[in-house]
Amino acid sequence: MGLPTPDLSGKQKAAVLLVSLGPEIAAQIYRHLRDEEIETLTREIANTSHVRADVRDTVLNEFYEMYIAREYVEQGGIDYARELLEKALGAARAEAILSRLASTITTRPFSVARKTDPGQLLNFIQNEHPQTIALILAYLNPEQAGMILSALPPETQVDVAKRVALLDRTTPEILKEIEETLEQRLSAFAVEDYTMAGGIDTAVEILSMVDRATEKTIIDALEEEDPELAESILKRMFVFEDIVTLDDRSIQKVLREVDTKDLALALKTASEDVAGRIYRNMSKRAADMLKEDIEFMGPVRLRDIEEAQQKVVATIRRLEEAGEIIISRGGEDEVVV
Repeated sequence: MGLPTPDLSGKQKAAVLLVSLGPEIAAQIYRHLRDEEIETLTREIANTSHVRADVRDTVLNEFYEMYIAREYVEQGGIDYARELLEKALGAARAEAILSRLASTITTRPFSVARKTDPGQLLNFIQNEHPQTIALILAYLNPEQAGMILSALPPETQVDVAKRVALLDRTTPEILKEIEETLEQRLSAFAVEDYTMAGGIDTAVEILSMVDRATEKTIIDALEEEDPELAESILKRMFVFEDIVTLDDRSIQKVLREVDTKDLALALKTASEDVAGRIYRNMSKRAADMLKEDIEFMGPVRLRDIEEAQQKVVATIRRLEEAGEIIISRGGEDEVVV
């Protein structure tokens, strides 16, 4: 592929990016894509036999600029992003970057709410219908939403958590109505564009920020009301890559409980950070043997790897339930004694 980047399609640039990032990171990115997207990118990568250094550097730089610009937009809107980009790159470059983003940018609603103290925000929304509360929480930062969810009555917690998990798309009319109501209460609230929020991943992010007792109350109730939804949430509550958040003693307990074959399979596509934490908590001989098992394993279906990782995660959750290990919930005020 010897074309300058202006002549590359978006798919070709994505292929160059994945090739440049390497197989491990590319594999992690694949996990978040749909099957048809994976097929398209794989086809492009297969046709990318050689990438010139200047093309690679230009694509990586363009990706970085787009990423930073999107972060600025998320933080304070288009005008805020333009101001920062102009200071850093000049007016012409800033305008070019924002123009490329224009077709994909959807600024998130409730930007003022995200800057509001959770306790104050709770006073505004706690008497609203659970569906309204769920919609608002879906647009907040997970830790902020988790604090508000924890402060709601237990019966409301369950209802709201379930509604967050089942949220998909919200019509512009409903979103606008809720925004205008909050605008009156919080003042200076700008109505943003239609966007997507909610879903199981959002519910998981919020539940990951609440205390263990609140999480258990909500999950137990969901298991009675909607077992399939509860199972979907539980599968995402602690993912395999989160092993790096465990302390060494907890990892050692997990390793004693996990089948070696499952562990080898689970580490097949693991990041260097995860694999490193695992190996450091094993004897050198055991770590060397595990590395050999992985090396001589040969091609393995991604589905089998994910199943093995789920077995490891299930073991971790079982040990946490028994009080043998502690999973950090991500909040700043967590105390361990």
